[in-house]
Amino acid sequence: MLASPFSSTTYWKRVNRRNLAASKPTLDEFQFRRAVSQLLPRFKPEDLHNLINLQEDPLVCLELFNWASQQPRFTHDVSTFHVTIKKLGAAKMYDEMDLIVNEAMAIPSFGSEALYNTMIYFFTEARKLSRAVNVYKHMRSLKKLDCKPSIRTYNLLFTSFLSRRSNTYINHMYMDTMSMLFKQMVDDGIDPDIFALNSMIKGYVLSLHVNDALRLYHQMGVVYDCVPNSFTFDYLIHGLCSQGRTCNARKICDEMKAKGFVPSSKSYNSLVSSFALEGEIDESVSYLWEMIGNERLGDYITYKTVVDELCRQQRCGDAVNLLKELQEKSAKITVGCVDAIAKRDGRRVVTKIKEAVLMFGKNDD
Repeated sequence: MLASPFSSTTYWKRVNRRNLAASKPTLDEFQFRRAVSQLLPRFKPEDLHNLINLQEDPLVCLELFNWASQQPRFTHDVSTFHVTIKKLGAAKMYDEMDLIVNEAMAIPSFGSEALYNTMIYFFTEARKLSRAVNVYKHMRSLKKLDCKPSIRTYNLLFTSFLSRRSNTYINHMYMDTMSMLFKQMVDDGIDPDIFALNSMIKGYVLSLHVNDALRLYHQMGVVYDCVPNSFTFDYLIHGLCSQGRTCNARKICDEMKAKGFVPSSKSYNSLVSSFALEGEIDESVSYLWEMIGNERLGDYITYKTVVDELCRQQRCGDAVNLLKELQEKSAKITVGCVDAIAKRDGRRVVTKIKEAVLMFGKNDD
């Protein structure tokens, strides 16, 4: 059924279009004319670059660029394209920036790595990932060596595919693209750095391909000239724990500590919770105390999981004693968690926690 021209939906679409048009900034003609007057009659690209770089209004920058394009005997170079794209991208004027990008990419054998990396960066900021990949493909197609993708190009793309995602299916879809990019990078003779390798490991973990993450980890220092850092281990520990692979997680954690790194709060919380869920409560409590000793913060879910498992194993007394010890040794960490559990859960676990809280009060008296 076609929408009536008088329907509320059509009306609000028209209103939104008008509001969008009204919200667009207008060119400051005085500022533009003033900027043009500062250029010599036969100005060079360097002069235009310096002038655009001094402007604070991105619309003036765009108008200066377009005005210069119409001047006789003037041709834009890499610097004028670069500064204009940076000004428009920083102002989030992505549609206008897209037009300038198309102009630059239409020039044969033109550009520089820095110029194309800037395009990719702002397209990823705008979440226009397909446009960012198109720029990357254009870089690979150019014959100029100074336009070829570098490790920075790939890291920009990896970062964009890993950001703002919590859906496992989307992670899985993006991981195929990341794997393709990583293979092309290696095939082109570009050695991955620690950031690129960690990005791949994180991507594999988020897409539930933990075995691939482990494979890449074991290649570090052997195939690739990079050794794991704390982020590498943290990604692996969290991924293994999320799949219930506590033995592997313990091994990675031991390797991490042997290299002098301390697991993050996220890693410790994952270890404590996963061991508790597996029924290995003593191991879970051991990691809990280790976490507190290393001044890492536990969260509500972690403490509740441990106490819940203790009570499930008919060790409610141990649960009460644990809460008492936690309060004595790390009150800043546990008091809020105890209160949170007491407010959110009305099961047997909370009954025991309330008993512990009453006991704390009697002891304080």
